[in-house]
Amino acid sequence: MGAVKTKRMPRAVREQQMLDSAVRIFGQRGYMAASMDEIAELAGVSKPLVYLYLNSKEDLFTACIRREAKALVEAVRAGVRRDLPADRQLWEGLGAFFAHTAQNPDAWSILHLQARTHGEPFAAEVAAMREEIVAFVTQLILAGAREAHRDPDLPEREVAGLAEALVGAAESLAAWANATEGVTARQAAATLMNFAWAGLGDLMEGRPWSPPGEGTDTRAG
Repeated sequence: MGAVKTKRMPRAVREQQMLDSAVRIFGQRGYMAASMDEIAELAGVSKPLVYLYLNSKEDLFTACIRREAKALVEAVRAGVRRDLPADRQLWEGLGAFFAHTAQNPDAWSILHLQARTHGEPFAAEVAAMREEIVAFVTQLILAGAREAHRDPDLPEREVAGLAEALVGAAESLAAWANATEGVTARQAAATLMNFAWAGLGDLMEGRPWSPPGEGTDTRAG
């Protein structure tokens, strides 16, 4: 392979160009199969320049995770208007999540699959992102409970568990939607809203489901 010719541009711009190429290669080939030669060639720079800017393959992958995690969190937050009713807030947040993951499938592959399976440092980066999203969804659910009635009897631990479940479902559904032809981000968001909101709405209105033996048993005796 001949020398790659580069033209002068600001370091920050060049670095983002390298990260763009790295996200594409890591997302499509996986961390282990991705090569620095491929990344450098796609970015239109020399491999030594990639190492000069980003030190190592591990550091480059970490930089990709951090950038894409930040972009996803910002997209979800930006998608929610806090002046809307609770169900609309959750709908808009889910819509933003599914739209972003659909528009950035390589980034989502890195966050959802690659980072979690290639060592603790990478997994920890994604875990931090996930904690931030779960905390945000927890606040959305709590806001919905306050909107439903003035004195909601929803323990924060229970709400946090609901948020964990909802985020986990969204992650799995995004992976499925990206791999299934014809499924739009709006359809994925509607699927999850239909699955989750009826139960959340009952809970917020003080009508939680109880296992048999706890509360009223409506089965015929």
